[in-house]
Amino acid sequence: MRKFIFALLTLLFSMSIFAHGPTPQKVQESITVNVSVEKAWALVKDFSSIDKWHPAVKDIKIEKRGEDTYRILSLESGGTLEEKFRSTDDDLKKIKWEITKGKVPFTDFNAYIIVSKGANANESIIQWTARFYRTYKLNPPIPEGQDDATAKAAGQVIVDNGLAGLKKTLESK
Repeated sequence: MRKFIFALLTLLFSMSIFAHGPTPQKVQESITVNVSVEKAWALVKDFSSIDKWHPAVKDIKIEKRGEDTYRILSLESGGTLEEKFRSTDDDLKKIKWEITKGKVPFTDFNAYIIVSKGANANESIIQWTARFYRTYKLNPPIPEGQDDATAKAAGQVIVDNGLAGLKKTLESK
């Protein structure tokens, strides 16, 4: 009887390893810009300036809610996103935020940008890291458009277009 109970418990616990939710996704890219770290950081750390450099953002509205700061982005595609400011660190030259509302193919989007010195005196490296999950939180079968690949592709577009926009804006000033 003991062996039977042990075998049954082993089987039950081993099946639980297949019961997991979505895998966290990550996009991390960097770009070198031909401007000083100070100039790059001044633009990146300004939470209210994303409309000046991200090509997907048409307009921005800043809202204070208690101690928290939010930006509502009007997108060129016609939609809106709401993002919550998390923190800046002037020593590390790092800004952190998260998407709190919007029609996007992912959830729990948290991101940060770090600006660091490049190889030359008047050169900076801007690194953007985003972490998120697919929309569908349950186990397979996963509905089309709510999968990891769709979430990752959307995150990649946001980061790639943002970095390209930063480079273009910073180097044209």
